[in-house]
Amino acid sequence: MQHPTVHQLRIFEAIVRHGSFSRAAEAMHLTQPTISMQIRKVADTVGAPLFEQVGRRLVLTEAGEALLRLSRDIFDSLDRFDQTVADLKGLRSGRLRLSAVTSAEYFLPRLLGPFCNLYPGIEVALEVGNRERILERLRAGADDVQVFGQPPDDADAVARPFLENPLVVVAPAGHRLAGAMPLSLHTLAAEPFLLREAGSGTRTAAERVFREAGLPLNLRMELGSNEAIKQGILGGLGLGVLSRHAVEGAPGLVELPVEGFPIRRQWFLVWPAGRPLSPAARALVDHLLAVTQT
Repeated sequence: MQHPTVHQLRIFEAIVRHGSFSRAAEAMHLTQPTISMQIRKVADTVGAPLFEQVGRRLVLTEAGEALLRLSRDIFDSLDRFDQTVADLKGLRSGRLRLSAVTSAEYFLPRLLGPFCNLYPGIEVALEVGNRERILERLRAGADDVQVFGQPPDDADAVARPFLENPLVVVAPAGHRLAGAMPLSLHTLAAEPFLLREAGSGTRTAAERVFREAGLPLNLRMELGSNEAIKQGILGGLGLGVLSRHAVEGAPGLVELPVEGFPIRRQWFLVWPAGRPLSPAARALVDHLLAVTQT
């Protein structure tokens, strides 16, 4: 039986990832007629259509879903082979796929710098997104290693703590509570807060502190990024709860001394259970554990 080529599978996966033939063609530097012709060849080889049009959306057929799973398995196997060869060469080359929740963007690139200097032949790709997006990538096996502030409890994954992640209450420097003596949670219960989306690790931890004290948390606005929260705080919209990593050195923002804060949490390195770390991923995990726990 004839099978699709790896090149054809990469085209197919790009269409799924980008949601259209035209965007996949642009991303792969191919013409749209070339993309369409290759997908027709794959469908002929499989003997079933791979996509169907639902309104303006491309939707995978059952055969397409099966082929997507197979494609990702093949790509993972090829990446592991590349990493094995790189290991035999002393990690002189290879590719490392990382993703992290948005709060990690304030420290992770700084920690990656020395690793990249140690292994200049390893190409590192880092994607940053909200918690739900990074969880989706974990379930899809899209990365070698991920960074979470709260490890997933509903996924088959290994989670290794590697760095402290204190959560603090943040106010604008001119706020009436800035510079006050340690504040009670009762005092803060009347203050408006700007928080991340429901389900984020930071928001979940903050809500738990107030709930355990029997107090409401006054949510004024839900924002989709730490930078938006910081700008809202500077604009006088309310207080925020953020990782200390996100506010260290930020002009115009101060940490308030509040009972129950900082919330002591950890950053975690996470990867799918049952899938051995590639040599490059193992080297990264060992490096991060060494530099953050010494």
